[in-house]
Amino acid sequence: MGVILRLWSYAIPYRRMLSIGLFSMLGAALFGMGSAFLAQIAIDIGLDPVREGNFITFTGDRSTLILAAMLVIGFAAARGISAFAQTYISESLGQRIAYDLRNQIYDTVQRLSYAYHDKVQTGQIMSRATQDVEAIRMFMSMASLRLLMIIIMVIVGVGGMFYFHWQLALVSCVTLPFIAYRSWAVHRVMRPLWVEIQQSEARMTEVADEGLGGIRVVKAFSREPVEAAKFGNAAEEQRNLQLTQATLMARHAPMLQGISGIQVAATVGVGAFYITQGSLTAGELILFLVALQLLQMPVRMLGFMITSFSRAIAAGTRVFEVLDARSAVEERPSATPLGSPSGHVRFRDVSFGYDSVSAVLKNIEIDAPPGKIIALLGPTGSGKSTVVNLLPRFYDVTEGSISIDGVDIRNFTLDSLRASIGSVQQDVFLFVGTIRDNIAYGQPGATQEEIETAAKAARIHDFIMSLPYGYDEWVGERGVTLSGGQRQRVAIARTLLLDPRILVFDDSTASVDTQTEFLIQQALATLMEGRTTFVIAQRLRTVMRADEILVLDQGEVVQRGTHTELLEQEGLYRSIYDLELRDQEEALGEVTAAAAAREAGETATEPEQAAPAAGGGGGAS
Repeated sequence: MGVILRLWSYAIPYRRMLSIGLFSMLGAALFGMGSAFLAQIAIDIGLDPVREGNFITFTGDRSTLILAAMLVIGFAAARGISAFAQTYISESLGQRIAYDLRNQIYDTVQRLSYAYHDKVQTGQIMSRATQDVEAIRMFMSMASLRLLMIIIMVIVGVGGMFYFHWQLALVSCVTLPFIAYRSWAVHRVMRPLWVEIQQSEARMTEVADEGLGGIRVVKAFSREPVEAAKFGNAAEEQRNLQLTQATLMARHAPMLQGISGIQVAATVGVGAFYITQGSLTAGELILFLVALQLLQMPVRMLGFMITSFSRAIAAGTRVFEVLDARSAVEERPSATPLGSPSGHVRFRDVSFGYDSVSAVLKNIEIDAPPGKIIALLGPTGSGKSTVVNLLPRFYDVTEGSISIDGVDIRNFTLDSLRASIGSVQQDVFLFVGTIRDNIAYGQPGATQEEIETAAKAARIHDFIMSLPYGYDEWVGERGVTLSGGQRQRVAIARTLLLDPRILVFDDSTASVDTQTEFLIQQALATLMEGRTTFVIAQRLRTVMRADEILVLDQGEVVQRGTHTELLEQEGLYRSIYDLELRDQEEALGEVTAAAAAREAGETATEPEQAAPAAGGGGGAS
């Protein structure tokens, strides 16, 4: 009941709507039972049947009969209006609660740190925000209020029957305790089954999301049959679970209907006996039968109520798992905005681990004043990306501290901290939309001139202008319509537009060719002036321009210094240079020579073009 009560708390902001819905349900129940009472009056007073031998004569009041009939029609119309109001308000309430839940789930997931997303699959979150919330909506809009309606109708109906004839009421209601027990027993079986069904739906969503997200890899390796089989297995599991719950309900619902039929038969038989004894009138028996008919609908709905109740508990449990998740990175209550920092970054004895068992970083020391370029170099898995992810607090340090301008970054609000750090990730993500939208993602109010300036600095402007729609060109999902290098340059332009004091480039030129890298580095050279820059380097040009190179191995800084200083030492840097960077140095020399020759040619062409004009001018004189 804790889950149900918590779900009901989401209806508190809509108290007025809920009150109207409850009033409508009460009206529907009262008008329904009032119709039964009017039927009793119409028969006992309006008709007043009297047996004379083998015949029955009616000696009642015709005006009473007509009035009762008209009131029955009026009550039926009023009951219909109440039922409409109840249905509309119930659905509206369910939709509003679903809207609130989905927004709360999305906001919560957005605030959670990288550590949470490292462990939870996207398909699980999507399943909770869609299928689980839909189950809760159905419960809140259909089952919860109708459950209250059933309770109201049972109280009114049973109370009325006991008022007119308590002996016959006992006969009519004798099966109600069994129905209640049977419903509770089925609910106990259904609840864990629906938990398993919800989990199965989430697994099926995961398989579909993974297969469609990696469709290019699937096709490249001709693995369509394997992926189809994986999804088929997940769908088969879902089908079997659904059939299990359907079978259970198929056994339960007919039983309730059979019991309802037995109730009617027993009421008619015993009621006829009491009529012959003179303690019950024909109208009162009709009242009992109409009341039972009105109660049969709620009894038949108990099966649906049980299913919806069990599913809502299972769905609510899964939704609240997300809403109750706590981020590993929390903003302190006393946190203040960062403002406009100069950008002096210090790592003091920083250690970090994703868990308490193994450390990813150990005793990292970095001093980066404004304008300094720090290059991080090392083999795969050495901790380079983790270092730069700690700076904007995507993760929090396990030991030690990171400061900006002498203040621990944990004392700043997360929004202001991340707004001061421009980051280009290794795995570039572009959103579905125009190129303009993607460049201006961090600055939605940027002007076209500002966007083009950032694009020119990232050496992507000329390419954009060559497209049919220019900056209005549509980018496909995840930027698939662009090459890797083009995506990188759009991402760089997106960061440049922020004009941050601290820059982080996580291997941001790894997907571009040498010529494009040369152009980007020219633009970045101007951008980095006066800014603290951290670069995860895989290219020699980046390494050579760094003020300090940190060589990481297994989470520790094993060497530090400039390119020239480290080449003079024996160690990991020298090995990386011999294996990877020496070839780049030769290629770099060729590209630089070609660029210099092209620039010299353009310079020499200018006077040659000017000379004839000058000569011609002299002859004319």
